[in-house]
Amino acid sequence: MARRESDLGAAELEVLRTLWDLGPASVREVMNHLHERGRRVAYTTVLTYLTRLEQKGFVRSDKSELAYVYRAKVSRQRITRSRVKTLLQQLYDGAAGPLVLELIRSEKLTSDELGELHDLIDRLDEKRGKTTDL
Repeated sequence: MARRESDLGAAELEVLRTLWDLGPASVREVMNHLHERGRRVAYTTVLTYLTRLEQKGFVRSDKSELAYVYRAKVSRQRITRSRVKTLLQQLYDGAAGPLVLELIRSEKLTSDELGELHDLIDRLDEKRGKTTDL
């Protein structure tokens, strides 16, 4: 089982994000993807990060071929959920409302994102109305 998601350093998270984007990948493929995103790292550095991620339980490797292939064992959604919960606890004593309001005030949302937000609010209102009618 993976350790706590807070055990992930920034560079390890960047490597894990690469595996989410690419799917199963070799060290070289991960390195090349990082290079394309402007992050210049050596092959051995990427290998070190992947090895650490495997030791921590976030990644698994297939060593049956000449080039090892690594894949994420945890989903982006799981890490996101954990990181958001940690942020809520640290900054807002667990209250989601102030964080959501801050994000809406300070970040530019696309029209698609605004539409999705409106839909979510409508669904929450419907759900709240059903529970209060009982």
